Amino acid sequence: MYSQAFLIVSIVMLCASPAHAMHISEGILPAGWASLWSAAALPFLAWGIRKTRLAARENIELKPLLGVTAAAVFIISCMPIPVPTAGTCSHPCGTAISAILLGPAMSILTAAAALLIQAMFMAHGGLTTWGANIMSMGVAGSLAGYAVFRLLRRFGAGLGASAFAAGVLADWGTYAATAFELASSISGADPVMPLFLKIAAAFVPTQFPLGILEGFMTAGMVTMLAKRRPDMLVRFGMISPKEVSA
Repeated sequence: MYSQAFLIVSIVMLCASPAHAMHISEGILPAGWASLWSAAALPFLAWGIRKTRLAARENIELKPLLGVTAAAVFIISCMPIPVPTAGTCSHPCGTAISAILLGPAMSILTAAAALLIQAMFMAHGGLTTWGANIMSMGVAGSLAGYAVFRLLRRFGAGLGASAFAAGVLADWGTYAATAFELASSISGADPVMPLFLKIAAAFVPTQFPLGILEGFMTAGMVTMLAKRRPDMLVRFGMISPKEVSA
């Protein structure tokens, strides 16, 4: 599984175009704000690393799954649609599926790894804006997707419907966070909220349908796993043994 993930990532890196200024681009954020978001991302990275180390000791299947999931997040988030008025791009994120399978901590770590590779080798995002992009796609996206999925499952919603909602809200949550990061850093002495609403509105034509698409994509992945590897979903607490027998 490691070799397959490496091959997929290698093909995408060789074929992708670096000209779309994906995520929050290098140089968009002032140095102070870039540093602030980087500092804010550090505790979440530490959480992800610690959680991964502990979980890998208990479950030998985790490392291959982590590698494949990271490759999936990398590929899914490599589909940019430029949004010139916002200084960034719209794109699917993939963090809903990683959060559902791995939990939010490890999902943040996989998103951070994907963002770092994209920034270093594909000119998507940037190194100075890595922390801000982690906070939006990794933290906001993962936490939103995981929380929505678990909440709906707790109230008896079906697996596919819960995964769909998680995909939609993880995607939209990512872009709400991105809009806030951009607005707070460039508003200066002006109120943040009006600028936030303008930037968020700039994302709507592209991100609204992309969020719906990501919802269907997440639901499709989860339901496929439920049919082919229900034992894996039981092990990760996504479904109960009773649901498998049913």
